Amino acid sequence: MILSFHPIIVADKNILCAGRDPGNDELNAIKQADAVILPQGCRQTLFDMAASHCPHVFPDYHAKFRFPDKIGQAGLFTHFDLPCPRTETFTSLDDFFHKTGHPDHVLNFVFPFVFKFDWGGEGDTVIRIDSLTDFDKVLEKTAVCERTGQFGFLIQEFIQTDNRSLRVAVIGQQRISYWRTQPDPNQFGTALSKGAEIDMDSDQAVQDSGIKWVDRLCEKTGINLAGIDLIFPQTSGSADPVFLEINYFFGRKGLGGSEKFYELIQSEVKNWLNVLGF
Repeated sequence: MILSFHPIIVADKNILCAGRDPGNDELNAIKQADAVILPQGCRQTLFDMAASHCPHVFPDYHAKFRFPDKIGQAGLFTHFDLPCPRTETFTSLDDFFHKTGHPDHVLNFVFPFVFKFDWGGEGDTVIRIDSLTDFDKVLEKTAVCERTGQFGFLIQEFIQTDNRSLRVAVIGQQRISYWRTQPDPNQFGTALSKGAEIDMDSDQAVQDSGIKWVDRLCEKTGINLAGIDLIFPQTSGSADPVFLEINYFFGRKGLGGSEKFYELIQSEVKNWLNVLGF
């Protein structure tokens, strides 16, 4: 019996569990299933229940919940020996001041550097810091966030690129890559919401290099549904990329829109079930 919690993918049995934790009905259904298909934004409680009671679960979110958010991902890249910017992580402002001695001591980063809150997407919580004044402002913003219960941030070295990043969408065994290019030299970041443009065709050999590194990531972690962001340092030509982030709920514009995305994921789930013999 194939069990689907995904609102689009029809299986032998379908259950919707959006916005709530699973209960006994979901547990009993999972125990009876040969394979379980989960929604892209499922809660950890649902994934843990499915992974504990069924041998075949798609997507594989072990890495997502073992290494959560941006701080967790920095730890993931280090744990699996994958290239990433030099990074220091902090669970709170108190943790930051304790570890660094700021402002009495010099930070281990030169300007510019990159400040990232532990949460958020579309580049809204990623800030380039060009001066001590910029840094003081972002620390004040951090204090405001902490008063609302949002904790954690990281500092990364700034790596000069030619204003583009490579997105590699992992959908089962499919790999779809494209550049996100920022035409505005005064705008930091390559999120589409910040005015970046999609380029599917440039530098295919470099894109292929990025895909190979994403394949390594997937082999090490089991990730099979995510949007992976990488950059290539401007001075390195076609050298190895640097991993930036893993987006488990990612934009679909570069894939051709939601309808195309659903076609891709349905096809890949079908292939996954065929390989399992179901």
